[in-house]
Amino acid sequence: MNIGQAAEASGVSAKMIRYYESIGLIPKTVRTEAGYRVYSDSDVHTLRFIRRARDLGFSVEQISDLVSLWRDRERASKDVKRIALEHVTVLERKIVELQQMAETLNHLAKTCHGDARPGCPIIEELASNEAPQCHSAAGTRFGSLGKAPTRV
Repeated sequence: MNIGQAAEASGVSAKMIRYYESIGLIPKTVRTEAGYRVYSDSDVHTLRFIRRARDLGFSVEQISDLVSLWRDRERASKDVKRIALEHVTVLERKIVELQQMAETLNHLAKTCHGDARPGCPIIEELASNEAPQCHSAAGTRFGSLGKAPTRV
């Protein structure tokens, strides 16, 4: 199948397929005499694997490791589990950071009058030379994202 058909069958865009090939995430494909790429069902299966891993937020480096482990029928499952749990740790940290950002923006929005006056604490905070002050729903204030809370 050609790259367009492989893209449709895998859910990965043709541009990303070319990129994955250029970085070695998928092997170089066979080409016709005219230079067109030809993909097999196995290639599409690998692309689906990559797409599902990307959907879960794995990095290209992690996906490369996972693809290698997937292809290695002698692999130890502990290696796969280690990669997954390391990724969970990163995701959980990002969740906390995103929650802190949302809380800060909610706090700033509550202090903004939202009327015709030009004064706006949201703009003032963004224009400040200081690190953003993050607020939690519990009334704690963070000097910057991810730092220990202090009471206000």
